[in-house]
Amino acid sequence: MDEQSKSPDPHAPDDRARAAADAVYDRHLQRAFWLPGTRAAAVAWPIGRMQAQFGSWHYWWHAHLVDLLVDAAIHRVAGSSHGDRSYDPDIADDVDRLLRGIRIRNGGRWTNNYYDDMAWLGLAIERADRHLHLDHAGGLRVLAGQMLDAWVPDDGGGIPWRKADQFFNAPANGPAAILLARTGHVERAVAMCDWMDANLVDPDTHLIIDGLKRLPDGSLKPETGTYTYCQGVVLGAELEALRATRDRTHLDRLARLLDAVERHSCTDGVINGGGGGDGGLFHGVLARYLALVATDLPDVGGSDDLRARAARIVTRSADAAWTNRTEVAGHPVFSSDWRRRAVIPTDGGAKAQFVAGAVNPSEVPERDLSVQLSAWTVLEAAAAIDLGLPECDQEHTRR
Repeated sequence: MDEQSKSPDPHAPDDRARAAADAVYDRHLQRAFWLPGTRAAAVAWPIGRMQAQFGSWHYWWHAHLVDLLVDAAIHRVAGSSHGDRSYDPDIADDVDRLLRGIRIRNGGRWTNNYYDDMAWLGLAIERADRHLHLDHAGGLRVLAGQMLDAWVPDDGGGIPWRKADQFFNAPANGPAAILLARTGHVERAVAMCDWMDANLVDPDTHLIIDGLKRLPDGSLKPETGTYTYCQGVVLGAELEALRATRDRTHLDRLARLLDAVERHSCTDGVINGGGGGDGGLFHGVLARYLALVATDLPDVGGSDDLRARAARIVTRSADAAWTNRTEVAGHPVFSSDWRRRAVIPTDGGAKAQFVAGAVNPSEVPERDLSVQLSAWTVLEAAAAIDLGLPECDQEHTRR
């Protein structure tokens, strides 16, 4: 990225986000299999050169990296005092190269067996095409079609977590509902929101539980973990439903869930950490969709208060992530828990491993790309709020 030599202003949200982006560029971003015209990310740092290219790669982490490059392409220009472009074309080119690299690493396909993974990549592609004027319409149609075809209300869903499975969870249904709302399938998106509200709200905390699992006897067992990313995706889905329908039911659900997030998903106003591995991205997901509430909630009764409260969580979390960073060779390393000082990772100890459909953390979570992407996400989220950039109402997004 440009201007890496510029020292970030510790009080400027966009400068802090730029520093996080520079760190990921420097440590993780590379060509996929050394092929020209591609990008991919090493899933850890430090990491050996051959392992970075030919070792594990994680589909949904890369989807979030695409989303972050879209953020950076918009915010770096919006925060600049020169130029009249609506996005940075150099970063937009990296987005295009990264999407090409993802498809190569994924065996030439957009799809895999996990609906949550595919929903995340669909969301990233939709934003890349809309904001940066790229063209991946075919991939977007394929991924949105997967979400439509997976709907199985007769089986108890919702859509399942993965193919040939009957675990119906928020991490799949939430981003799928957002994607379908943004691609014109509003009726289905609203139905998914209704299903999550009817089945996944914890009656005591009002947080969103992980999901429902069908047992061999045909009954549905609640999986009651209340992970931060479950809260984030449902906030995002209800916001899209509200924007599309103006039905205050969705505003009431948003308000109830934001209350629950403030009480149970934050400590001292800072989003709770999720560790490393896949969990390293959980709190970043919540930060992204809290920021969306802060910037995009329609003007309806009570919306000003909800916007301000969502923004406060994001800015406090971003401040904590930045304050508790460490630095190596001029680039920040962020903690997996934004309320504690980051540990500088090494190449020793246990490494993140893919087990039973999920990525377990490295011994030092800060080593995992997911952890660094999560911190970058909250910093870009704070920058979007500071710059006053709504996700779906910016003039340059209208095509």
